[in-house]
Parts: sequence; structure tokens; C-alpha cells
Amino acid sequence: MATTPDRTRVRLSDISSRAYEHPADRGALVALRSLKGFDELFKRFTGVLSRRSLRLLHLASAVRASERQFPELHDYVRDAAYVLDMKDVPELYVRMDPRPNAMAIGMDKPFIVVTTGLFDLLDPEEQRFVIGHEVGHILSGHAVYRTMLIFLINLAARVAWVPFGYIGLRAIILALEEWFRKSELSCDRAGVLAGQDPEAGKRALMKIAGGSRLAEMNSDAMLEQAREYDSSGDALDSVLKLLNMSGHTHPFAVIRLAELDRWLKDGSYQRILDGEYPRRDSDRDASIGEEAREAANSYKESWERSSDPLAGTVRDFFGSAANAGGKLFDTVADRWKNAGRRDSDGTPSS
Repeated sequence: MATTPDRTRVRLSDISSRAYEHPADRGALVALRSLKGFDELFKRFTGVLSRRSLRLLHLASAVRASERQFPELHDYVRDAAYVLDMKDVPELYVRMDPRPNAMAIGMDKPFIVVTTGLFDLLDPEEQRFVIGHEVGHILSGHAVYRTMLIFLINLAARVAWVPFGYIGLRAIILALEEWFRKSELSCDRAGVLAGQDPEAGKRALMKIAGGSRLAEMNSDAMLEQAREYDSSGDALDSVLKLLNMSGHTHPFAVIRLAELDRWLKDGSYQRILDGEYPRRDSDRDASIGEEAREAANSYKESWERSSDPLAGTVRDFFGSAANAGGKLFDTVADRWKNAGRRDSDGTPSS
């Protein structure tokens, strides 16, 4: 049972994860959630042993937080689950590793892993932000879908020697990495909602970028860095930025700080605290086509803010593609739903 936080926070009753998800992340998740039974099929394919082994590995090699071990972290998880109105409180494990990192993994009952490097780097409110971030991953279903996709990527890599297969696999992997990065932006927002201390979230991202000497850093100066990164250089620099991101599942910390700051300043955070957010019972009514349009428009808006020369060459294309893509997703979704209804009625589908 989750406990009431030790300082007053707004409990976000029945909040849908769509409230904080980045449009590109939300669009992908709405599409995945519409594929009823896909995750169950994957579980059967991977087998119960491979799923359970992940938790057993951490049960044997890390420390599980509880009232008797890392009790403060245990309380932070319970508080985040309380604020985000989650039915179950995820397990949290502390793993010996000097590299700062945290993750939410697992299929049936996702759990959180925090390294000692991250624990030692952050103050208590910053730890709340990170744990809220990971709880946000679990509420969104990222842990399940990430585990699925990582498994599929590893499986596909084994057949990369097939002629022309590698190029296709790299295209898929690049697309998945882009989704992973957008899911990180989503859960930075979830972390702030869970802890309800935006400055702690900003501090945590600054420390991830520059280490523990927070007194030597300045958030305004880091936001200037983000603007310079976004706008400086020529077309070659634009290509180099894309190459730098290849292989990364997380956006760079300075970019995350800028994105979080923008979300806070546009009023989205305060509106959620005021109760203006979608509820979970409305998730089934979410339109795949509309979410696809929102995702495309979010890219277009980010490119309109940018002075990057490469962005200028593609923003108009994606603006016009938004409606076309939305219509395509609507058509596919309607056919999928109609097929499901025919199957449930016992009528053969064509």
C-alpha cells in the first residue's frame, strides 16, 4: 500500500500516462496498445524462464529496497506510486556500479534498478525525480515494450549477415532508438510530476551532464548551450549531430534539460496539477490517427524553433505528411478493429 508523501503533493488520481508523454512517444504507445494480445504472444514466445531470470539475477546480485534496506529510496518509490495513482508499488534494487544509471525493466512485474553511482550523485529530492522518472516508464508500459523490442533487436542482429538485411535492420533500430529517446523526455516530465519539485529535476539533469559540483554550474548557461547546439553550424554539423545520436537510447542531458524547461514554461505541468489531464478510462478512445498527426506536428514545431539548416529542409515535408500519416493510421486501425469484431463474433475475416 502506497503511503502519503512526507510533504504535501497533489495526488493525480486516475491519471493517464498520455498526460505527460511526448507526442512522438504517445503516438507509438497508442498504436502498440491497440494491438490486443501482442504482448501476450511475445511472452509465450520468450518463455517464462527467460522473463523470470531477469528478476532472479537482481535478487541475487543487488540489494532490494525495503523498510530495512535503503528505506528512503523505498519510501520514494511508494510516494511516486501514490502520487501517480498506481495500483502496485514496483520493486527497486540498488546495484553496485559507479556509473550513474537507472532503469525500469521486466515484463510481468517491471521493477526499477538504480546504481550506487546515481544514488551517490544526487540529493534526496533529485533521487525522487529519478525514481518518479522510472515509475513513469512503468506506468506508460515502456518497460514491457522496451524489453520486447530489445529482445527482437538482438534476435534480428543474429541474422544481419543475410544479404540486404543489415540495411533494413539498421533502419528499424534507428527508429526504435528515436522512440526510446522520446520516451525519456516523457518520463522526465513524469519525474517532475511525481516529486513536484521542478528545480530538483533540473538539478538532476545538470549533474548527469556535469557531475556533482552543482555550485560550478548554472541552469541558464546550460540552456544557452542547448540553444547553441540547436542552431550552430552548417549542414555538415547537422549530419554529425545525427551520427552522434546513433546508438544512443537517451537524449543528451543538456537537451533533456531544455525540453523539460520548455514543458514547464508552456504551462503543461501546472495544468496537470490543476486537474486538467486525461484519465485512464479514456485511453481506449484514443485515436491512433490523431496521435500520429500530433507526433508529426511536434517534430514540425521543434524544427520551426530550430535554426539548424537541415531542419529547414524537412519541416515542410513533415508538416504536409502529418495529415496523410494520420489518415493512414486511421485506416489501419479501423481494419484491425473490424477484424477483431469479426473474430469475436465467430465470423471469418476476409
